[in-house]
Amino acid sequence: MKDITELYDLYRQHQPLTTDSRDCPEGSTFLALRGQHFDGNQYAVKSLEQGCAIAIVSDESVRQTAPDELRERIIVVDDTLQTLKQLARHHRRQFDIPVLAITGTNGKTTTKELVAAVLSKKYRVLYTEGNLNNDIGVPKTLLRLTPEHQIAVVEMGASHPGDIKTLVETAEPTCGLITNVGRAHLEGFGSFEGVCRTKGELYDYLAAHDGMVFLNDADEQLRSMADERNIPQSKEKRFTYGVPPTYEEWLKGKRAKLRVYTNEYFCGPRLGLIWFYVKEPWMTIGEGVQTQLVGDYNVNNVLAAVAVGCYFDVWMSDISDALRSYQPTNSRSQLVKTDTNTLVVDAYNANPSSMEKAIETLKNMKSDLPKMAILGQMNELGSESRSEHRRVISLLAQTDITHIILIGHEFAEALAELPAGPTDSGKQADGRQLPQDVTVCRDTDEARRWLTDHKPEGRLILIKGSNSLHLYELPQLL
Repeated sequence: MKDITELYDLYRQHQPLTTDSRDCPEGSTFLALRGQHFDGNQYAVKSLEQGCAIAIVSDESVRQTAPDELRERIIVVDDTLQTLKQLARHHRRQFDIPVLAITGTNGKTTTKELVAAVLSKKYRVLYTEGNLNNDIGVPKTLLRLTPEHQIAVVEMGASHPGDIKTLVETAEPTCGLITNVGRAHLEGFGSFEGVCRTKGELYDYLAAHDGMVFLNDADEQLRSMADERNIPQSKEKRFTYGVPPTYEEWLKGKRAKLRVYTNEYFCGPRLGLIWFYVKEPWMTIGEGVQTQLVGDYNVNNVLAAVAVGCYFDVWMSDISDALRSYQPTNSRSQLVKTDTNTLVVDAYNANPSSMEKAIETLKNMKSDLPKMAILGQMNELGSESRSEHRRVISLLAQTDITHIILIGHEFAEALAELPAGPTDSGKQADGRQLPQDVTVCRDTDEARRWLTDHKPEGRLILIKGSNSLHLYELPQLL
């Protein structure tokens, strides 16, 4: 077994690194990962036959049973996933550049994309592709670093305690940003407090390594987490942004330390805002921008990107240009107009926090069209799943949505537990009447059939649910 320095030297000679035997560039390195339903060791010999120069495996029998001419090109290690992380960390240490880590319950991918768009106005930026934000995706992102890159933006996801700690110890960020902390993956984290501790592992690392935090100082939870870890108040270590809770509080100076802020934003239905940068105590500069994002819940994602851009001295006009030009993709905060309906497609992820914000956005949107919501059940909530689905139903009862489609057994069971109303107006949610028109579907296939049969027209429709439900397939029916 070789040490990490020797392995890294071999990797440098045989780039890129692949973990997929169906994608074996000539002269590359194959690394055999193991998962719950796959074992890359089984494909190591195949990878060499298809063009890889070397294969890194964790099963000694692969080397022993390989053809003689391939045996010397197979390297055995104890744990290939740990080797991937070590290679990535060693590679990252070759570059003395800022590395920004972004995590959070909601909005981290959108924020990452906005930050990358802003920074690309001045720098050559490496950033996470798609949502490759786990213990495999983060190392793969780092291994894409080249001498041409001037800054890296790395998204980090988590579903269990310690996940962020592992990722920051691999990426070794110089600065970081937590978008927010909400009620998601409760089954894995155990509680909301577990979510806070895990997301806070980013702050832990930055506090211990003299890093800098981009902080939404108007978010009491994040501010408390930063204070608990003694993140210095200086602008070099705590660059703040946010939406002042009220103008009166702003005048009192309670939020006067916000470096980037807005107190004027609107959704019509796309998000527009005037943002301000307190460049010096005596100099505040403002910029107006109309984005392509739907939902006022994106205002903090936009301000985070502005804050990062201002800190790294991107021209303010360039920041606004980047924000105007950014087009959301992958069913995140997208406004889609079909021949018959206007859709708000936010079907990549769903948890209690993001579901509440999406419903609130639809409620506040000014439209002459009747409103409809297609909501998929929220996964990985553990023992709190039923109560959280009941809470969503209660939120729906406070809106002007005229037709609701609920998908999944969690919603069906939560709805069934609500007491019937005293009239024929349907179920009640905490004393408030739900619309008469509530449709419950067991799964997305049933919802697809319902939409095909009934063909809603002339509606403003929110589509929101976990990516695993494939709700992104529904817009083509609408």
